[in-house]
Amino acid sequence: MNYSDSNKTRRRFLKNITAGAAALTAAPAVLAASSRQKLFLENRNYDARPYAANDQINIGLIGCGIRGVLDMKFSLEVPGVKLVAVCDLYDGRLDRAKELWGNDLFLTKDYRELLARRDIDAVFIATPDHWHQTMFMDALKAGKHVYGEKPMVQQWEQGQAIITAQKASGKLCQIGSQGMSSLGNEKAKQLYEDGAIGEIVMFDFFSDRYTTEGAWQYPIPPDANPQTVDFDAFLGNAPKVPYDNTRFFRWRNYRDYGTGVAGDLFVHAFSSLNYILSSHGPDRAQATGGLRYWKDGRDVPDVSITLYDFPKTDTHAAFNAAFRINFIAGSGGKGGFRLIGTEGDMEVSQTSVVLNRTKLSLMPTPYALGAFTEATQKKILAEYAAQIEKPRASALATGSTVWEAPAGYRGGNYDHTANFFKAIRGERKIIEDPTFGLRAAGAALLANHSYYQEKPVRWNPEKMKMI
Repeated sequence: MNYSDSNKTRRRFLKNITAGAAALTAAPAVLAASSRQKLFLENRNYDARPYAANDQINIGLIGCGIRGVLDMKFSLEVPGVKLVAVCDLYDGRLDRAKELWGNDLFLTKDYRELLARRDIDAVFIATPDHWHQTMFMDALKAGKHVYGEKPMVQQWEQGQAIITAQKASGKLCQIGSQGMSSLGNEKAKQLYEDGAIGEIVMFDFFSDRYTTEGAWQYPIPPDANPQTVDFDAFLGNAPKVPYDNTRFFRWRNYRDYGTGVAGDLFVHAFSSLNYILSSHGPDRAQATGGLRYWKDGRDVPDVSITLYDFPKTDTHAAFNAAFRINFIAGSGGKGGFRLIGTEGDMEVSQTSVVLNRTKLSLMPTPYALGAFTEATQKKILAEYAAQIEKPRASALATGSTVWEAPAGYRGGNYDHTANFFKAIRGERKIIEDPTFGLRAAGAALLANHSYYQEKPVRWNPEKMKMI
């Protein structure tokens, strides 16, 4: 019986605890056997410094829809940040920008006019996916720092051009998977690296939705028409079709402009998973699903299940992952993000981590022994007991520990945008650069390739391309 790999991980975990640094964070979960503890995540020290007018970071927003408005909400809470320009293709959103942020804004329907302004230091790109590559590259070439919404690309083949453009520009680029910078992610990464769950064997992600909004049936304003919406500009390089309000305001439902559940939701899970494990991602994917309920003209599935294979690396064992989305979940809205290891599991969110550790049952039970004589049973039990490492039972404590964000925590959305601005000021490093962004997007988009080709697909996570 060989338990060497698991024992190495366990010994590393216990060694880290006694070493000192991890003792204040991980030790309670391991040393408190058969218990359930509640602890607080370490709070953020938020920047409250005043900034002079000439030290402001001036930003422009391209795409003033749902995500763009939220990005600005959190960005403008960061000290020393000023919004000076907004671009959108619908008049009503430009009017909304003035309501939210004042009449002094520069407003345009042509993003190139925004990029041409010399007073803009950085831009936020929150447009439909099919515009990402073009706008990312144009913004970098214009000398702007870029915060670009996920997924970084609509097609994985577009990613290398962005990586090259960012390096050539000397500007910073951060991809917007908001949970990346959260307290929950940071704690999960620390616990994983300390060996808290042993060797990872499975990852489980799911998102159940049961609302029209959750299924991307966003409201369409009554004044939307060809005079108030620049539909041709929206189409860009996508196939030309007649004016259609539904395509413009519910673009996520169409392959021409979006990336389905893979690019909208899977990519968030991949960003966090890759961060926690220091992983480059999977090397194989197989997807299934279908359009089960929301038959409203969309051409992407509303139920999707994809299985991914992750190869063994220096930072994690080989493991399997299941990603599941259901837009018509009669059970109600729920979600989960769970790493399952040889000695425990972690449930992770932006604001909490739940660590569960259990003892592995190694001894045979009456179920397996019942067919042997009493004498044989005693011999078998003695042989098992001699082979099982004696320190294991006492060293591997069990129980659950819950870490929760303290009161006043502003959340992953704020942390991620604040990280971007701190990086521009030279105070931090970008946490999700274009290479990281391509690895997350590329892995997520494998689900689409497998689903539409109706076969498994392979991916090279190092070279970031399909095989």
